[in-house]
Amino acid sequence: MNREMKRAQAKAERQQKAAGLDRRSTPQAATKRVAVQEKRKRTSPLQFLREVRLELRKVDWPTRTELTTYSTVVLVTITVLTAFVFGVDYLLTKFIFPIFN
Repeated sequence: MNREMKRAQAKAERQQKAAGLDRRSTPQAATKRVAVQEKRKRTSPLQFLREVRLELRKVDWPTRTELTTYSTVVLVTITVLTAFVFGVDYLLTKFIFPIFN
């Protein structure tokens, strides 16, 4: 259950208590209506940025050595694959064009 759903559930429970309704006696249509109303609401930009910052704190960021290692692997892989594609293209050009010309 995500944060937004928990907020919606807590708000629905507060509204039910204020209206004097028990959770078990709430009609399904009323519950759907509350869920739809909560879904339509938007969070403010400030709240969004706060939540983004909190989520980014949870990220397991790579260390400097891991970052350089991963970057090197990516660059070497791209170089090797580019050279391979260039080689295959060059060989096919040298052997196929003479056949068709």
